[in-house]
Amino acid sequence: MTTTIYVPFDSSALSLGAEKVAKAIESEAQARGQDIKLVRNGSRGLFWLEPLVEVVTPQGRMAYGPVSTADVAGLFDAAFLRGGAHDLARGLTDEIPYLKNQERLTNARVGITDPVSLEDFLAHDGYRGLKNALALSPAEIVKQVTDSGLRGRGGAAFPTGIKWNTVLNAESNQKYVVCNADEGDSGTFSDRMIMEGDPFVLIEGMTIAGLAVGATQGYIYLRVEYPHAAKNLNAAIAAAYAAGYLGKDICGSGKSFGLEVRIGAGAYVCGEETALMESIEGKRGLVRFKPPLPAIQGLFGKPTVINNVISLASVPIILDKGGDYYRDFGMGRSRGTLPIQLAGNIKRAGLIEKAFGITLRELLYDYGGGSASGRPIRAVQVGGPLGSFMPESQFDTPLDYEAFAAIWAVLGHGGVVVFDDTVDMAQMARYALEFCAEESCGKCTPCRIGSTRGVEVMDHIIAGENTDQTVALLRDLSDTMLNASLCALGGMTPYPVLSSLNHFPEDFGVVGGEKSK
Repeated sequence: MTTTIYVPFDSSALSLGAEKVAKAIESEAQARGQDIKLVRNGSRGLFWLEPLVEVVTPQGRMAYGPVSTADVAGLFDAAFLRGGAHDLARGLTDEIPYLKNQERLTNARVGITDPVSLEDFLAHDGYRGLKNALALSPAEIVKQVTDSGLRGRGGAAFPTGIKWNTVLNAESNQKYVVCNADEGDSGTFSDRMIMEGDPFVLIEGMTIAGLAVGATQGYIYLRVEYPHAAKNLNAAIAAAYAAGYLGKDICGSGKSFGLEVRIGAGAYVCGEETALMESIEGKRGLVRFKPPLPAIQGLFGKPTVINNVISLASVPIILDKGGDYYRDFGMGRSRGTLPIQLAGNIKRAGLIEKAFGITLRELLYDYGGGSASGRPIRAVQVGGPLGSFMPESQFDTPLDYEAFAAIWAVLGHGGVVVFDDTVDMAQMARYALEFCAEESCGKCTPCRIGSTRGVEVMDHIIAGENTDQTVALLRDLSDTMLNASLCALGGMTPYPVLSSLNHFPEDFGVVGGEKSK
């Protein structure tokens, strides 16, 4: 009897030795005359257990991890092909509390299927959303997305249905769908996990978007640092074309949609939608003035839907189960689920997809298990390198766009980076300014000059020179960048700077510092 074994081909798992483990399992099985089928899946997102090896048994998939090559012979000795007991045994994968207590809608197949197998995708409810969409008018598709309450998962949280409706009603002989896959924020990896672990769901979501707005061509703008995602995306796109899910006659409907991957060159600013479109057009990645909005005049001057990976990958389940189904998850105006990425000084790093409303404290301790160092968690940065630093007093804030905005924080792409009590928050503020100076496209003065001067000001503060005057200067500079920058790169750099200063004034040499922004 053939036993199926799953070993992830996810970048994080590979970095922890998954490729060597897979080869060791194949070699050991051959030496012992064991008949196995080795499937390379995406990661389940439990990174502290990677490489996580799963064995299909009559009871379900049994998990073992973290597995090293040195463990493989012992696993075979323990009859792990039949789910045998071993120190690395974690029980049924679906019963691991970290995974069991999630609401996986967007990531429903990640870690379960062979990412580049169309047959596997179809067997796990793939393309059901597209088939439903083909029976609807464009306006009806847009209504389903609008009714779901889906908002942009890239950080801006703009209602997806409104954006799509604008493009639908724009008059043009050509329209485009663009996926922003330039995932450059620190501590974020949910886009990568989708593209590596379930690329067909992104393809399906983009195809539905094309049908909804009348676009016939799509582009995935992928960061150059994701070679494994590029490989899986291109393989899945080729399979979708071959099976009639992409091309000039989608599923025999007479409707067309083409899709290709474009690779970026590593510029953080190209995560900004207009700089991204400039890059696709073969130009330098500079931010455009708005208006006109991309929905009216976007890629190649045509109406363009531009959403990030998670936004588009959330569309298939909405069209499959209906907008009301998706809207039933979440709280307030934040509907559905968010794939949250837990990283930094944390014991159990990984991906947690939960409905909006879970608190930071629950994430940090119920899922993350506290700091990896065992020391108290002093601060977390949510929303990437331009997100606010949040102190322990704000850990009970629910993950909700409006709740975060109310305390001058941003949820962004859902990245949570953890720091223990050894962190120097003045150095973190300096890093934010240095990052902005390095990544600025240079088009506007507040970002280009403000970030460079900000690093100099921080150096004076760290050196203890004229603290009161330099802190006042830092606040003034931050106010200019916040209100006068052309895009969010310069406009949001004050968030980590001022939140560090406001919540941790002692690190800046300020006693009883000002607590308002």
